[in-house]
Amino acid sequence: MLRPAQRRGLGEEAAEAIREEIFAGRFPPGSTLREIELAASLEVSRGSVREGLAVLEREGLVHSVWHKGTRVIELTESDIEEVYAVRAALDRLATTTAARQANAAHLDELDRLIAEMAAEIKGGGDGPRLLSLDIEFHEVIYRAAGNRRLLDAWHALRSQVLMFQSHRIRLGHQHYRARVVDEHRELAELVRAGDSPRLARVAEEHVHSARRALITGLRGR
Repeated sequence: MLRPAQRRGLGEEAAEAIREEIFAGRFPPGSTLREIELAASLEVSRGSVREGLAVLEREGLVHSVWHKGTRVIELTESDIEEVYAVRAALDRLATTTAARQANAAHLDELDRLIAEMAAEIKGGGDGPRLLSLDIEFHEVIYRAAGNRRLLDAWHALRSQVLMFQSHRIRLGHQHYRARVVDEHRELAELVRAGDSPRLARVAEEHVHSARRALITGLRGR
């Protein structure tokens, strides 16, 4: 059951609520999103739902077709290859730039997030919280790079990355938990060391490892 929207800007509230359901897998890839049903669940007008769906379409999470309604994007191997190829290129540039531009505060924030990941695993925490820390880690990397257009490009892709990574975790939670701390710790250490040639390779492999895990999980399912 969707939680009622708060009066903070109903279109944005609708987008946030629907986005959360997509990330949680309750609106799976390819599923139809019906304005009437969403409006009733969220206790808002169909116009507000339409505004929210427009936000999600700009983020790449849904696709609307005239007279056919709105659907959550599919999760095909072709889609996965495209999204992770773009992310690998962006992450390579972001991490190597951050290695030159990051200040002490950025580096401390990366260490804090890694410590929280480790604590989450030690405490038996769930995948969504780990993924939230994971995405926040990369957000710090992008901000540390100091390139506004690069940050905008990441933000344009971020919701799709979150959706795909959420599915990856549901398909193979233990694989993700086993790798998440070590992979991010290595990235942070290389950013701190300014080791750009090796860092570029590690940043790309970090993304491609996630891509392979998701595709393997889909094939296994």
